[in-house]
Amino acid sequence: MTDLPGPITKECVEGYLFAAPPLELLLFRRPPARGRFWVPVSGKVEATDRDFSSAICREVEEETGIHVHTLIGTMIEVPRAALTAGPIAGSAEFFSFGTNDLTQMTWGFSRDDVEAAFFSKYIELGIFGVSPFETIDRDGVGRLVDIAVREGRAARPDLHIGVCGEHGGDPDSVHFFHEVGLDYVSCSPFRVPVARLEAGRAVVEESSGGSDTR
Repeated sequence: MTDLPGPITKECVEGYLFAAPPLELLLFRRPPARGRFWVPVSGKVEATDRDFSSAICREVEEETGIHVHTLIGTMIEVPRAALTAGPIAGSAEFFSFGTNDLTQMTWGFSRDDVEAAFFSKYIELGIFGVSPFETIDRDGVGRLVDIAVREGRAARPDLHIGVCGEHGGDPDSVHFFHEVGLDYVSCSPFRVPVARLEAGRAVVEESSGGSDTR
């Protein structure tokens, strides 16, 4: 998978199609379709983006003779996208939650600004128990994720959904993502062992009736 900046251009699509193969993803439930093109920072349905990307795929096929099979989906990074996930799923074949940006936009502050300036003091005073950039804020950001998953799959039952960000390597967050039905998480390489372990524990916990195996 490749995250490309907007606006989408022919060069963006062609650059993606000829890029190196994507890294293997940590899976919860089922293997991903290989080769996906996502539209970042979506806030509403943009059918023209999908039509444009599809047209370029066809053009590449005609020019190269190579069959291009790629899913076209979107990042869910702003609250409005999460709240309108049903209509967006009408055009998107998969969702990837950008939880770092979604956390910033939901809380209304920049991670770089608050962590460098005063967040450690907030934690010290008990205003926050843990940084919402380290562990998913279940009541706020998590609720947006849950809404988007339910409404997205109501519109498109086979919608493939995952998360991209450091929350994907946090134990508590991984358990939450499993609970709401995500298919995979992705995170920094050094977090992958923990993410794999917690994904397995989440499955065992579910099958054992809810007892925490940590």
